[in-house]
Amino acid sequence: MVSLWEIAIKKNIGCLSLPDDFFEKINLNSGFERLSMQPAHLSAYLKLPLHHRDPFDRMLIAQAQEEGLTLVTMDVAIFQYEVSLLKV
Repeated sequence: MVSLWEIAIKKNIGCLSLPDDFFEKINLNSGFERLSMQPAHLSAYLKLPLHHRDPFDRMLIAQAQEEGLTLVTMDVAIFQYEVSLLKV
């Protein structure tokens, strides 16, 4: 949900062009599990060093750490965190 929230913000401020019905048509049943933000994720977020300044990416890092998930990224700033990564 954090990634979808970031997409919505970028569309809203004009940095991303998407159809108005993008969120209604997105297939959330495509093999990915939706992960909502939990209090433990917020606690983990607050403990992260500020290697990365993007709050959305930092929340994804915190969630991955708390849930034992792997992030798929090519963002080198994320490589500084102790989190399972699949580098693309």
